[in-house]
Amino acid sequence: MIRVGLVLSGGGARGFAHLGVLQMLDECGVHPSAISGVSAGAIAGALYAAGHSPQAILAMWKKSSYFGWSNFSLRKSGFFSMQTIAQLLRKYLPEDSFEKLKIPLYITATDYTHHRSAVLHTGSLSSAILASAAVPVVFEPVNINGNLYVDGGLLNNFPSEPLLPNCTLILGSHVNRLADETATLLQPGKLNVLEKCFHMAIAASLQPKLSACQWLVEPPLSDCGMFDFSRADELFERGYKAAMTGKEQLLALLKPDNPALL
Repeated sequence: MIRVGLVLSGGGARGFAHLGVLQMLDECGVHPSAISGVSAGAIAGALYAAGHSPQAILAMWKKSSYFGWSNFSLRKSGFFSMQTIAQLLRKYLPEDSFEKLKIPLYITATDYTHHRSAVLHTGSLSSAILASAAVPVVFEPVNINGNLYVDGGLLNNFPSEPLLPNCTLILGSHVNRLADETATLLQPGKLNVLEKCFHMAIAASLQPKLSACQWLVEPPLSDCGMFDFSRADELFERGYKAAMTGKEQLLALLKPDNPALL
């Protein structure tokens, strides 16, 4: 029996492209046996694992209007609060438990207290998601059982490792191709500088993780930034089209006589 694992990278607003990839997989009848996600990929993966369709997830985020900075309150510490995102998660993930998901999910966050990457897969789902998406400097760290966590992408922006022991076929959606970042290198603005530094920090250890995938989608997103939330529909479509270009390869991989799965 083929057990399909799906890895969803971080990427801020670029994570909407993950939904397009998931839409393509749904249309092809490919249903992951397990999902591993980080940051934006953790959000998309959690909502999908809870039973929401890719189109429904896109619609709920657009309807929420939580994309704009005006919806995030600035704390005295200088960090933005993630309370607005937490409210959205409570609305669409009311049971708030990994154990209640329809598909097993692994969420990667950075354990700021112990300076290491951590995989969260039990307990409070919303806390794990918020921790995984807490971009340093932008959002305050998230406290889970006395430990502080920040964005998982800092140390592992493509967490394929949790899926390797139990999945025979690893699929991946990676929305932060390093080559794309050169297009924004010279653009002014604090957010562009933050984004570029973030991607440089995570690039060094990325290639071995990508190599774990037998099928990998990397949508062309060089002109899309981490904070381009207003381009949700476009990003969804780019992810879908990129996934469709690999449809025949994917279907070939899923054939029972594929020697790579024997």
